[in-house]
Amino acid sequence: MRKFKTGATRNDDPGLEPWGFTSALVEKVFSEYMNSHRMQADGEMRDSNNWTKGIPLDAYWHSLSRHVLDLRLLWEGFRGEAREQDMLTVLAAIRFNVDGMIYELKKTELEAMKGKIDG
Repeated sequence: MRKFKTGATRNDDPGLEPWGFTSALVEKVFSEYMNSHRMQADGEMRDSNNWTKGIPLDAYWHSLSRHVLDLRLLWEGFRGEAREQDMLTVLAAIRFNVDGMIYELKKTELEAMKGKIDG
C-alpha cells in the first residue's frame, strides 16, 4: 500500500502500464505512416480513426499478406521485387493490419459478452 503525504492511498499493484509496452519512437513512426495514408483516392482526407468504423477481417488479412510478402522480399534481398522499398513503411503497414484484426476480434468478443449480459 502506498501512502502519500496528503493522506491519499493507492495499492502497490499498478495493473496494466501501457506506456511500458510501447516505444514513443515506434508510435511516432507508426503515426507518421498512418498520417501519410489519410488522403483517399477521391481526394478527401479521412479521419485518423476512420478504421474504427469497421473493416472486414478478410480485408485486413489480404492487405497483411501483401505487406508480409514485401517484408520477405526485402529481408531476402529481392528489393526490386517488393512493391514498397522502405522497411519501416512495410513494418508499419503490417502493424496496422495486425492492430486492425485485433481490434475487430476484440470488438466482436465484447459485443458478444454484452449480448449475454443484456439478454
